[in-house]
Amino acid sequence: MKLEIDSFSGYRIYPSKGRLFVRGDNKIFRFATSKNESLFLQRKNPRKIAWTQVYRRMHKKGITEEVAKKRSRRTVKHQRGIVGADLAAIAARRNQTAAIRAQQRTSAIQKAKAEKKAKEDKKEKSTKPRAPVSSAPRVSKQQMKGGKGGR
Repeated sequence: MKLEIDSFSGYRIYPSKGRLFVRGDNKIFRFATSKNESLFLQRKNPRKIAWTQVYRRMHKKGITEEVAKKRSRRTVKHQRGIVGADLAAIAARRNQTAAIRAQQRTSAIQKAKAEKKAKEDKKEKSTKPRAPVSSAPRVSKQQMKGGKGGR
């Protein structure tokens, strides 16, 4: 015996009972009583009508057995390495004092400055003096061809 469910109220519909409504988009709705069908056709929201199953489910009505609250498991924090550093390196960094950290920073800055200076010196050596540029008035290709000169 196949029981259908009322599309509006959520009640069971037994064989040979109820009505079938097929909407224009071929979606099928089943109703146990004309009351349910009428409310559906008036576009009433079953969540706001107190006797429907949807309303009762939403408002937690009629749940006889009190279910004990599920205990959520406490998340356990794990330390693990990341791409640039393994766990030992991270722990060493964390245990460093501020003074050591500052000293490392200044040494890194000095090293970077020295590298930059060496690069600039190398660049200065490699640049050759260019041919002197003539001081004649500059003439565009357009003017050379005898254009009207921007008119």
